[in-house]
This record gives sequence, structure tokens and C-alpha cells, in this order.
Amino acid sequence: MYNKELESLPLDKLRNLQSDRLQIMLRRQYEHVPFYKKAFDEAGVDIKQIKRIEDIHKLPFTLKTDLRDNYPYHLSAVPESQFSRIHASSGTTGRPTVVTYTKNDLEVFSEVVARSLYAAGARPGMKIHNAYGYGLFTGGLGVHGGAEKMGLAVIPVSGGMTERQLTILQDFKPDVITCTPSYGQTLAEKCRERGIDVTKLNVKYAIIGAEPWTEAVRKDIETGLDVQATNIYGLSEVIGPGVSQEDVDEKGTGSYIWEDHFYPEIVDKDTKEPLPYGEEGVLVFTTLTKEAMPFCRYWTNDICTLHYDPNGKRTHIKMGDIKGRADDMLIIRGVNLFHTQVESVIESVSDLAAQYQLIVSNDGGMDKVKVKVEMKSACQDNYNTLSSARQSKLCTELQQKLSKNIKDTIGLSMAVDIVNCGDIPRSAGGKLNRIVDERK
Repeated sequence: MYNKELESLPLDKLRNLQSDRLQIMLRRQYEHVPFYKKAFDEAGVDIKQIKRIEDIHKLPFTLKTDLRDNYPYHLSAVPESQFSRIHASSGTTGRPTVVTYTKNDLEVFSEVVARSLYAAGARPGMKIHNAYGYGLFTGGLGVHGGAEKMGLAVIPVSGGMTERQLTILQDFKPDVITCTPSYGQTLAEKCRERGIDVTKLNVKYAIIGAEPWTEAVRKDIETGLDVQATNIYGLSEVIGPGVSQEDVDEKGTGSYIWEDHFYPEIVDKDTKEPLPYGEEGVLVFTTLTKEAMPFCRYWTNDICTLHYDPNGKRTHIKMGDIKGRADDMLIIRGVNLFHTQVESVIESVSDLAAQYQLIVSNDGGMDKVKVKVEMKSACQDNYNTLSSARQSKLCTELQQKLSKNIKDTIGLSMAVDIVNCGDIPRSAGGKLNRIVDERK
């Protein structure tokens, strides 16, 4: 659902719209959310003086801990009787983070997801295989609502039960699939194992999100499923999937953020100061149209960049690939390391797959990283025909090549463990943990 008027709004008019919506949102927060009234007062902020979106840096941040401290509904700006839906995180590290929606919030949610699906190549009348999880997680129902608004026929498969997923892909003939990148890799791998000819599947577009991924993973999914894969980004606290989307015709140039609803900033993770476009830092969002739970400068912890693309179809800003999360950044012998950096280097070794884990340990008192990575299926087939001596030689060659490329590219020495195709545990439909931290 391409909204040309809003998606191509000249920047000065977009800033005016954002400024008007910001003032309404701040009044809602100040008058109806005690947490924000206290936060603004303690920061010495008079919201009546915040008249332009450019003044947003004067406002305090909202952190995930604030959601947990105000569990479950104390950050909501409307009475509970006006809630139309409630989502929450899994709560694996403590209290879950709860987000609430009014009827209008759900309309906005469906609108931005529909925009995203359109940018990814979907069109009304197509069928969509939705393999995001349904339930408290926002992914499944979020994509479902946007797809229905757009006029797609939704196949609500949810996550897991891979054999059933493969049957549906073959028999129901969806045009579009949505899932996490790691699960997209799993489906591609299972198609190969089952001898499924992916060129005979009807699916054309894969809309992938919920975890950081790289061009190596894109290539893996596109080749393994014979699709065009694009990135969808979102997080429950801001609204869910559909905060930003990569255009299928502009792959590799970033994902459009729907700026009429979500205002983004990049800030330094240590000083918290705003950074210029193009510089890498923590992504921060202010919601401009949410009613039930509007957030001011929400600290996502995601590391990326922002830029405007003069050659893009739309005037909205683009975010670069998520490099990692600020709290997932490893500091190994003084070098900052994100797992996606290693993933990009793995692509340089043609016989290795984008299925890997980083094993972090501190044996001997010094942190070190070992890379466990699988062979590609074609290499595995060849490997199985070799004698044990030649198998050992091939593994050694692959280890040495990857280790050298990592050292040359990242500047760290890492041990490399080459394992058979399928040896690394797969996602059953959710996010895949790329880092195994064994440090005491």
C-alpha cells in the first residue's frame, strides 16, 4: 500500500508534520503518564518549549528497564478499558516488557506493515506464508494485520514444525514468506535435504527480520529458496515489525524508516550525544502517533547508521544494517567485536556456510573467541567422498584461510572449528543465538 503523498513528502513538510505530532505526543505523555511527567520535570524540560522535532535532543531517554520498572501498564497513556491488544516480551531476563495498543494504534500498526510488504514486492491478491510466531510476540499478529489490510491471503503458519512448513510451501503456493533469517536458512537447508526443487515453488519474496543479518545470509536464503529477500525491522516497544523496510528494488542501500510515525536518531553509546548522519551509534526512536504507549527517545540498543538516499524512491530516511546490539558487543583484547563482522568474513571463504557461532571463553584469564562454522552442503558432499587424511587436510586449509581473513579484516586472532553441515543447532522459528558465552 504505497502512500505516495506521505512516503515522498518533501523534507521540510515532513519536519513540520513530525513537529506537530511530537507536540501532541508530549502533551499526552505529560498529562497521562506519571513516569514522563516526573522525567520531564527532573530534566528541567518545559514541553511547551519543545515546538520543533529538531529540539528532541533536549528530552530524556526511555530505557527497557523503565518498562520493567513500570510493569505492567504504568507507562500507558490511556485507561485499560481503551486497550485493544496487549503484547509482551518473553521475559527470559526478568519481568517481561509489556506494550499496549488502542484501536487506532492497531490501525497504524497495520498501515506501516502494509507499506513494508508493498516495498518488499508483495501486491494485493498474493498469498503470504507467515512463519513469525503468533502470541505475545508482536511478529506474527503484526504481519498478519498488515497483510490483511493490504489484501493478501494470510497463511498463519507461525514458527516451528518445519516439515509442515515445507508441505505448505509446496501445496498452498504462497507468493511471499515472512520469517527470521536463521529460520529462512533452515527452510532452505531442509529443501536441499529433501530434494525439493525450489525453482518450482511459487514463493518469490522473503521478508526477513527479528535478528541482525548480513549479505552472506541474504545470499544463502535467496539461493536456497529462489526468492528475493529484504529486511523488515521493528521492535515491540516502538510498535512491532514495520518500523522500517528495505525496498526490493534498492537492496543493500538500507531500510526506509516510516518517519511520519517514528522519528529516529543515532546517539553515541557512551556520551549519549546525537551523532551526524552516516556515523555509527545506538538507534533511538520517538513514537509520533501511538496513543496507548507513546515513547520518547526509546533506546533500542541496536547499532547502525542513518542516511538519506538521494537516489531512493522515497524521501524518508534509511537505516543501515544492524551491526549488533550495544550490550552484545564483545571487547576482545581491546578490540570491539560484533558477530556480524565475523559473518561477513565467513562469506570470503566459498566453501563455508553462513551458519556459525562464536564461542567466547576466558581460559587462562584472557578472553578469546573460537569460531564454529559449517561447511556448505556442496563442500560437505565432496568431503564425504574423501579419505580421512584428505578430509583432515581440507579442514586445515579452511581453518587457516578463515583465520587469516579474520585476522586481516578484524585484527583479532581466532581459533576456527570447521564442523559438518547441520551440526550447529538450528532455530525452530525464533531467533538464533550466535554468541555462546562460556566465560566464568
